[in-house]
Amino acid sequence: MPEHSEWIVETVKRFTVESPENALGDGTGEPAWEEPRVKFAGGADPIFPFLQADIGAFLWTPADIFRLTFPRLDRPPEALSVISWILPQTESTKRDNRAARDLPAERWARSRVFGEAFNVKLAAHLVERLEARGFHAVAPSLLSPAWQWQTSPRYGFSSSWSERHAAYAAGHGTFGLCDGLITAVGKAVRCGSVIADIPLDPSPRPYRDPHAYCLFYTQGTCGKCIPRCPAGAISKQGHDKDKCMKFLFETVSPHIQSVFGFASYGCGLCQTGVPCEAGIPPAAAGAP
Repeated sequence: MPEHSEWIVETVKRFTVESPENALGDGTGEPAWEEPRVKFAGGADPIFPFLQADIGAFLWTPADIFRLTFPRLDRPPEALSVISWILPQTESTKRDNRAARDLPAERWARSRVFGEAFNVKLAAHLVERLEARGFHAVAPSLLSPAWQWQTSPRYGFSSSWSERHAAYAAGHGTFGLCDGLITAVGKAVRCGSVIADIPLDPSPRPYRDPHAYCLFYTQGTCGKCIPRCPAGAISKQGHDKDKCMKFLFETVSPHIQSVFGFASYGCGLCQTGVPCEAGIPPAAAGAP
């Protein structure tokens, strides 16, 4: 319903713009994120059971996690909506990481830990506002204690709820060679979501191909994220998650702690210095 959609979008945007928690944690108050984009998916959208069958039975549908969170409530999938948002990196963060070669820039590393802490607060704020209006809501990966890492028989490293796949379902964008989500504001983003028993009109999903906005998959060109990866975890065959995670925890994390003085493991070199960093490449076959 439009009236619900409007205040939800306004709630997410206002909290991001006005909250002092949206900061890089360096004492200057510099924001971690630019203005978010918000979209919606229906709880009964067949894409969710499709993703569950494709990725693994452990992957929740909206109805699965809602039922797990509120076992005494009888809500059919049709009564549920997925509220998905993306938080774009600031131009300063993208600029710094674009210039990085072997290890992430400090701003990017800060956005991964302090920016993600804000993402969790944003989810909690939205859940609180929904509950104040009489709805029931849960943030599957950001706040639910039931969320956990999983292993997909087909794709390897995975989890109970994927924020990127929720964003894909809501029409934000499609996946690139490095598995990042290519959106209207690019691939340098962070995602979040809340599921609630609130009637919302689903946002358009203007693609069927999960790689519609990636030049490599649609045109057989680009591949710029391959040399951007210092771990060698990206190739024409895709993204090697195990190699990526090994590099993050064994190389990136110790570097950030020793050089910048805080704990983080964000890298993001494959999300910057590439044609899809700040938008959908016009030459992509599925570009709007």
